Amino acid sequence: MEESYLKNLFNQQIGEPIQSMEQLPLAGSNRQYYRIKSEHQSLIGVIGTSTEENNAFIYMAKHFQNAGLPVPKLIAHSSDKQSYLQEDLGNIALFDLITQRTATGDLSSDAIHLLHQTMQALPRFQFEGAKDFDFNQCYPQPTFNRRTIMWDLNYFKYCFLKSTSLDFQEDLLEDDFERLADTLLLTTDNAFMYRDFQSRNVMIHDGKPTFIDFQGGRKGPIYYDLASFLWQAKANFTDKERTLFIDTYIEALRPYATISREEFNKNLIYFVLFRTIQVLGAYGYRGYFERKEHFIQSIPYAINNLRELLKHNFTNFPYISQLLFKITELKQYSTPII
Repeated sequence: MEESYLKNLFNQQIGEPIQSMEQLPLAGSNRQYYRIKSEHQSLIGVIGTSTEENNAFIYMAKHFQNAGLPVPKLIAHSSDKQSYLQEDLGNIALFDLITQRTATGDLSSDAIHLLHQTMQALPRFQFEGAKDFDFNQCYPQPTFNRRTIMWDLNYFKYCFLKSTSLDFQEDLLEDDFERLADTLLLTTDNAFMYRDFQSRNVMIHDGKPTFIDFQGGRKGPIYYDLASFLWQAKANFTDKERTLFIDTYIEALRPYATISREEFNKNLIYFVLFRTIQVLGAYGYRGYFERKEHFIQSIPYAINNLRELLKHNFTNFPYISQLLFKITELKQYSTPII
């Protein structure tokens, strides 16, 4: 029945018979994606289970499109906003190019070029995207705040940490959670925080990066997006690569904000810690509870990131550090990825 709504929407907009309608693989959400083709047109049809989330996407897509930002064109949506049609950007995600490294383990020149382009585009998206943006349209929260931070930290506690069977003192963990939230909230920006900014959500269209799946965005600090992207588990960036891409990002940031590299790195590492914790919670829920194999396969990569991250001295969060270190020593995660 829901598919018929998409077909009707396509027919109303395009006016050509549908030749094929292919369901695309599910990712982290419960949204259903379809590639719908007629003789002269190909569009992506989306059926969402949350009207509020769909409404957020539709508002953002229109806003970013009007701002000239690299997003897919929103073609049409149903009157109830349960389904919508958007531009078909093809099948090549930046993630695909990142994971196809050369025999020496290096990124290809094409991947490096597109990664630098992505880092150059991100500050523009964060700041120009925030101009005249109604953050009350965001879902589920308009801003990155203590409530959303604690949601993510408890997501980790209940969906990942408890699944490891490690003993832990909940009061000490909550004390560190509160301290981490305080630290993250010291950094505020009137920027659009994409939140799920990762290479799977960057499509290569006409040779340029185009951003998708931004409906979870809200007002927040710029560091979260960089942490999400450069410490994405399966992207497997080296420290040298991260440094180069951070340099590109900071240079592109200059028209919007001025910050020293020292201060930038100091703030960024706390968001890397937070994002890593949040990702483990998401992988635990999607993998262990929803039985989505892709997320289970990603856990060892996230643990490897965590292993490297703990070389930093997080003295402000001793109990979190202690627990995370114990996680990296668990038998099922004991062998680092080469």
